[in-house]
Amino acid sequence: MDLTIAILLVSFVVLLAINTPIAIAIAVATVLTMLATIPADAALTTVAQRIASGLDSFALLAIPFFILSGYLMGQGGIARRLINFAMVLVGRFSGGLALVNVIACALFGSISGSAVAATSAIGGFMIPAMNKEGYDKNFNTAVTVTASTTGMLIPPSNILIIYSLASGGVSIAALFMAGYIPGLLVALSLMIVCGIYAKKHNFPAGLKYSFAEGVHHLVAAIPSLLLIVIVIGGIIGGYFTPTEAGAIAVIYALVLSLGVYREIALKDLPNILLKSVQTTAIVMLLIGASASMSWMLSYEFIPQTFTELVLTLSDNPIMILILINIMLLVVGTFMDMTPAVLIFTPILMPVMAAMDISPLHFGIMMILNLSIGLCTPPVGSVLFVGCSIGKTSIGAVVKPLLPLYAAMFICLLLVTLFPQISETLPRMMGLIE
Repeated sequence: MDLTIAILLVSFVVLLAINTPIAIAIAVATVLTMLATIPADAALTTVAQRIASGLDSFALLAIPFFILSGYLMGQGGIARRLINFAMVLVGRFSGGLALVNVIACALFGSISGSAVAATSAIGGFMIPAMNKEGYDKNFNTAVTVTASTTGMLIPPSNILIIYSLASGGVSIAALFMAGYIPGLLVALSLMIVCGIYAKKHNFPAGLKYSFAEGVHHLVAAIPSLLLIVIVIGGIIGGYFTPTEAGAIAVIYALVLSLGVYREIALKDLPNILLKSVQTTAIVMLLIGASASMSWMLSYEFIPQTFTELVLTLSDNPIMILILINIMLLVVGTFMDMTPAVLIFTPILMPVMAAMDISPLHFGIMMILNLSIGLCTPPVGSVLFVGCSIGKTSIGAVVKPLLPLYAAMFICLLLVTLFPQISETLPRMMGLIE
């Protein structure tokens, strides 16, 4: 087993170091590891079978639907209306545009289910607007990058669906409800940091709307906000499954963008469909490759071995969770969220079971932890997108990121230590006991 672990780690790290796409790196590392114990034809056949079986899940059909609805929303004028709505709420305060940025990213990220989409759609408007008002461009980028990750926790979220699959069937509805309070907690903490930062650097307040203008922007945003009510309400109420909710989200976003807001024309649809197919293909390849590695790890009894090792370090659940958080923070700095969830969830679930820690609580903790990795160098995908939109460098953004990181770490610690933060809403809705 020591040999297989060594082959897996060395091959995977080397492949990542030479900039191999992560899905390919995972699959190749899995094949090389299996070659140490079984013949080549059996290894290749097994990996191919596991990739196919890893994608054979009805729940995964929700992902392409939510990806497509996210693209429709990104180009359908929804982002701008959410920004105007946020401006009405908090734009008048000191550093108002920064606060607007956080709220708009949280709203759009929750509706689209994608941190990258939120960074692109909201950041593409808010970063130039904040630059124009005299805000520091590196701070503007840092706020957009960190705030966009709240969409990973606030449903509907693709990564929560993937965690449900990787964990062996934790209720998606329960996960969706569990993500609300932690996601809002992160957004609130980021807003507090933005307010303090704005006071310290004398950033200006945003626009002040009249009552009539405020009502106008609120009414304009209601159809966009209703999507959250329809999707989540339908799932929690048992009217449709998450997969069906994804299809409904696509239809609703299409009607909203084409018929209500009229900011997408029929000629735009082929390009939107192509982009969504490309993104779906990348995500599905990651899922399939990660499923093959997860199977190989189970075949080598690595989860059981890891559990025994961890339990020798401490029998205190809090200490175990802190150690696992540290490990996941390191993992998140060089691995994207989807493969990290698919690979490490099966490894860590036996530890959680041994410590009598709820898989629901652990799932939210894990997603929040890995969300920090999305805006952490060297591999943070959201950080790269934000820097590209903000026309700045990662090195320049790191300094204003630090207080925002601190806020996210505090939220992570609170979610880790107090499972009630994650479990209160699902319990109130009767989704867990």
